[in-house]
Amino acid sequence: MNRQKVIIRTSVIGILANVLLAGFKAAVGLLSNSIAIVLDAVNNLSDALSSVITIIGAKLSVKPADKKHPLGYGRIEYLSSMIIAVIILYAGISAGIESVKKIINPEAPDYRPVTLIIVAVAVVVKIVLGTYVSRVGKKVNSDSLAASGKDALMDSIISASVLVAAVIYLIWGVSLEAYLGVIIALFIIKSGLEILRETISQILGERIDGELSKQIKKDLCAYDGVSGAYDLILHSYGPEQLIGSVHIEVDDTMTAPELDALERRMTADIYAKHRVALTGISIYSVNLSDPETDTLFHQVHDEVMQNEHILQIHGFTLDKETATAVFDLVISFDVKDRRALLDSVAAELSRQHPDYHFVINLDNDISD
Repeated sequence: MNRQKVIIRTSVIGILANVLLAGFKAAVGLLSNSIAIVLDAVNNLSDALSSVITIIGAKLSVKPADKKHPLGYGRIEYLSSMIIAVIILYAGISAGIESVKKIINPEAPDYRPVTLIIVAVAVVVKIVLGTYVSRVGKKVNSDSLAASGKDALMDSIISASVLVAAVIYLIWGVSLEAYLGVIIALFIIKSGLEILRETISQILGERIDGELSKQIKKDLCAYDGVSGAYDLILHSYGPEQLIGSVHIEVDDTMTAPELDALERRMTADIYAKHRVALTGISIYSVNLSDPETDTLFHQVHDEVMQNEHILQIHGFTLDKETATAVFDLVISFDVKDRRALLDSVAAELSRQHPDYHFVINLDNDISD
């Protein structure tokens, strides 16, 4: 499956559908003096523009890496999603302003049978289009397509509300046009804000998908000689490009050539299976075959893990000459002052084991 071609083809379908709907709705809205239908038409045009931006983003995101951007242009898709959100917000704010004007200076609409038919058809088209675009967006991991699909489904609700308002006016003579326009505007603004919030969150860097991180660590621990995998950090340079690093725990008897061969196999296998590039694999050298080290480790582990906010202890090593134990402690983000908790743990360990000196590194709860 060529991801770029799928995104472009789906976006083109969206553009054609939205342009046709916008043309019909604009004509009907002007003829019937319906502000709600006219605003619905404008919303369709903004959707078409969103699809154009999605195509541009998809084209630019696959540009090959160069000296200035050595990790490629995949993050452009996040920027295109942000632009789409801004367009939706602008459409919503403009719709709200026009609706308020109509509330202040109301004009009676003139609905005709053809008006209701076109709006009803638009509802069906938008449901089909929104479902299709959303499904394709999830399938190819395109945030821009997913945003467009979500917006199209929202449009179907808006068009349905316009239809309801028209029926109410024809039956009871009560015009809800302008007030409905305000409600439509609020829905559009809400949709734009949600897309903007999601995109900004992705640009800031979100937590690694739990299932992916667990599977990668499980695969790494399956290699002979690896007793643990920790501190997996992944950075997204586009929906299809994850780059990161990890720590693995190995026996201190492994030689440099053995470690080199192991890391090369891991890098190739993880990329082939998960499309994740591990550009850095760091080593925790452990010696739990030593009775003193093994005993101290299990005592420390049992003691610190009694605290519900401590998630993990790893990278444990003991320098017997200086009686110094070094390890990493993963503390939950739920703790307001994690440094204070670490200091408390260190003090308690020193009290329980006065013959040893403890150096504890505060580790972040980055991945599951």
